[in-house]
Amino acid sequence: MKITDLEAIVLESPHEYAAPQDSREANGVQRCLLLKVSTDEGIVGWSDVETAPHVAAAAVRAPTSGTKMMEGVRHLAIGEDPFDVERLWEKVYRGTAYYGRRGVAMQVLSGLDIACHDIMGKAIGRPVYKLLGGACRKRVRAYASTLFRPTPDDIRMACEFYLRRGFRAIKFGWGAFGNDRKRDVALVAAAREAIGPDVDLMIDAGWRSDSSAYDAIDLLRELEPYQLYWLEDFLHPECYEGYARVKAAGFRTRIAAGEQEATAWGFRQLIERGKVDVIQPDVSRCGGLSQMRRIAWEAERAGVDVCPHAWLTDLLTAASLHVNAWLPRSLYLEYNVSDNPMLRQIVRNPIQLEEDGTMQVPDGPGLGIEVDEEAVSRYRVA
Repeated sequence: MKITDLEAIVLESPHEYAAPQDSREANGVQRCLLLKVSTDEGIVGWSDVETAPHVAAAAVRAPTSGTKMMEGVRHLAIGEDPFDVERLWEKVYRGTAYYGRRGVAMQVLSGLDIACHDIMGKAIGRPVYKLLGGACRKRVRAYASTLFRPTPDDIRMACEFYLRRGFRAIKFGWGAFGNDRKRDVALVAAAREAIGPDVDLMIDAGWRSDSSAYDAIDLLRELEPYQLYWLEDFLHPECYEGYARVKAAGFRTRIAAGEQEATAWGFRQLIERGKVDVIQPDVSRCGGLSQMRRIAWEAERAGVDVCPHAWLTDLLTAASLHVNAWLPRSLYLEYNVSDNPMLRQIVRNPIQLEEDGTMQVPDGPGLGIEVDEEAVSRYRVA
C-alpha cells in the first residue's frame, strides 16, 4: 500500500470564535483543518488538527526544496507505506526540521500520523486501540469542556444544562476568566454551588504573558475551598520551574498542563522540571499516536496521570477515546460541547454521551468515524 495524496482542507464556520455573553454555549473555533490521506488501495484516512489552518495547509502544500530539511509534508508523504508509520514520522520530522520541530509542522505531522493509523485500522478491519495494544476499557468518563460565562447566574444555568445532558464533570476555561480576581472566584464558587460536591470541576485559567508563579499560588489559595479536580495551563508553556514552584506550595488541587507541548522529550521536560500532576497531550499537536505512546510511557515512569486534550471535531474525540481505552489508567475524555454545526455535521456517526456520563470507544475499523464529504465541501474555503 502506498500513499497517493495528502490533502489539507480548510473549513470555515459562519460563526465567529467569541466568548459567551450569557449562559448560552460558545460557537467554538471558526476555522478547522482536516487532513485526508489517500492510498493506491482506495483506503482513505482522516484527521483533524487544532492549529492555524491556513498556515498548516501551506506546510502541507509547499514544494520540495532539495535540502531534505525544509520540504512540504505532502511531498514527503506521497509514495510511502502508511504501515511504516514510525519510519514515516522520522522522515517528516527530519524533512521539516528547519521550519518545524514544534509548532505547525509538528501539528501537521501529528495529523498525518493519526490518519495513517486510521488507514491501518481500516486495512485490517480493527479499531485503532487494537493497534495501540488493546483496550483496558470500552467506555470512558467524559467532561464537558466549555468557556466561562460572564456572571455567576450564567455559570449556574450553564452547569444545570450540562448536568441535564448527563455530564458528571465540567471544565470551564478562558472566556470571562482572568480579568478580575474577585469575579473569577465568584464564578468558580457559583459553579461548585450549582453542581454540588459529587461532580468534578476543572478550571483552565489560560496563561498570560504577565502570569507568574506567585499569581498562580495566590489564585489557588483562593480557589482551594471549591475542591477543584485540577487547575490547568496557568503559566507560559516553557515556564517549567514556575509550575514546580506552584506544585511545591502544597495545594491539594492537581496541577495540569501540556496541551501546547509536543514529543516525548518535550513532555519529559514538563514532567521532570515542571512537577505537574496531569499531562495533557493533544494527539493532533503532540506528534500523533506514535508519540502519544512514548509520552504515556514517560508519564507512567514518573507516576503522572495522562488526560488528552481534545477540543475539535469527533475525529479528535475518537482518537482521544482510543488513547483513553489503551491507557492503563484513564481519568477523563475532554469533550468539546461548543455549539458549532461545522464541527458536528462533517461526521455521519457522531459520538454520543451515555446516561452515565461516559462515551463508548468506537469499535469500527480505524478511528471508527465516517466523514461526510458533502458536508466537508459545504464548509470548505481552501
